[in-house]
Amino acid sequence: MSLTDVDRTHLTRCVELATEALEAGDEPFGSLLVAADGTVLAEDRNRVAGGDATRHPEFELARWAAEHLAADQRPAATVYTSGEHCPMCSAAHAWVGLGRIVYASSSAQLAQWLGELGVPPGPVAPLPVTAVAPGIPVDGPDEELAARVRELHVRRHT
Repeated sequence: MSLTDVDRTHLTRCVELATEALEAGDEPFGSLLVAADGTVLAEDRNRVAGGDATRHPEFELARWAAEHLAADQRPAATVYTSGEHCPMCSAAHAWVGLGRIVYASSSAQLAQWLGELGVPPGPVAPLPVTAVAPGIPVDGPDEELAARVRELHVRRHT
């Protein structure tokens, strides 16, 4: 499936949230949870700077969905995110039963960018969502928005 104008609008908000995270001294990631009817249900940004490396926005949105959405509503909900889910977030997304994931930049792109910047790899392999949760429909990246996300990571690490 190709990205729609609605997808790009939501992804643009994710990049704005990633910018907010960076400006707050955190890693630049932001995400939205959107209902089947297009209503934005929740949004969050990365909050790992406080020392809890699990405070990814995608993980927080999975928890929010588990608490606030009926099980039959979750598969129709979409998570939009500035960066493709890490394996932890992919697993949480799948266990909660959420639907489609749309990302602005991929895990492979992030790994390449961080390598170019001399940032050592993290403790978890940068696997694509489909390697962790093969049943989830996934769309992305968006090249224009990915370039904006790359610039956020460059700002963070230079």
